[in-house]
Amino acid sequence: MVPLVGLEIEEIRKVIGDSEPAFRARQLYRALYRERATHWDAVTVLPRELRHRLAGACAIGLPAVSRRLDSADGTRRYLLQLADGKTVEAVSMPEPGRHTLCISTQVGCPVGCKFCMTALLGMARNLTAGEIVGQVLFTVGDQRLPAAGGRINIVMMGQGEPLLNLPNVLKATRLLADPEGVGISPRRITLSTVGITDKLAELGAAEVRPKLAVSLSATTDEVRQRLTPLARRYPLADLLAACRAYPLRPWERLTFEYVLLKGVNDSDADARRLLRLLAHLKCKVNLIALNPGPGIPFEPPEPARVLAFQAIVRRGVPCFIRKPRGLDVFAACGQLQRMNLTATPQP
Repeated sequence: MVPLVGLEIEEIRKVIGDSEPAFRARQLYRALYRERATHWDAVTVLPRELRHRLAGACAIGLPAVSRRLDSADGTRRYLLQLADGKTVEAVSMPEPGRHTLCISTQVGCPVGCKFCMTALLGMARNLTAGEIVGQVLFTVGDQRLPAAGGRINIVMMGQGEPLLNLPNVLKATRLLADPEGVGISPRRITLSTVGITDKLAELGAAEVRPKLAVSLSATTDEVRQRLTPLARRYPLADLLAACRAYPLRPWERLTFEYVLLKGVNDSDADARRLLRLLAHLKCKVNLIALNPGPGIPFEPPEPARVLAFQAIVRRGVPCFIRKPRGLDVFAACGQLQRMNLTATPQP
């Protein structure tokens, strides 16, 4: 069965065939992405005979929910099952006036960050564009969010390293951002990477692309490579040179994410080095105090240490502290490890 979610309009036209009017492809495209059809009976815009023919050869292609966990703060964590039986996670975070969806781009993750629970899963495979978009379509349907993009933010910060699955990530972004499709502005879609330097230029050249967030989390190569082994291939000097060359759009600035680990990368000296590294970049910094979990050999710093670090960085760069969401169900940043493999969430 050919999954339809993940196909662009020309691909849908080929699936429908030349025997049908060209506008049928646009009707089906809109039914999938704008109207969020979950079964063939809902695609009433197509003639019954055409629906019957397509249903015999094509699946809508949405994931199935395997499990939900609801946090006391309103966050909802999903374990979603794909067509081959593998699972990924997505997180829904309601906020006043907007809704943020954190989605995955790979099954597991190959990067191996020592402070991230997802790294303990290892890497299984890349997600298709349809499996990336499907997480959004399923989640907005489950949450009964507006049919068009509205004030929905998409962050590709779940399982996986997006730049190691760039063709599928960019195709998914085109579908999510298409005003005739899901209709979410590229200004509201963000990709988070550990800094795969040789892929940044390719990302920047894409006509439709997410905003860029770089997970830095260290101010020296020695510490960064200890925390993120893959960073051995991408020294800080090369990464920051690629960031300086990155073609920002007029409304855009880079985001640098910095996970604070007690006694490892949270000193005043680290904050001063971070400020020097980011000098002359149009950027902001998001500080994330470590979200702890089983198997992670680090501790979060005290709140006063986080505030002191922020005070130094914001002397030259806008710097914000990201509030964790869903800690009681392990839904926070760095905690997504498939539910059937995790310990019982702790209060």
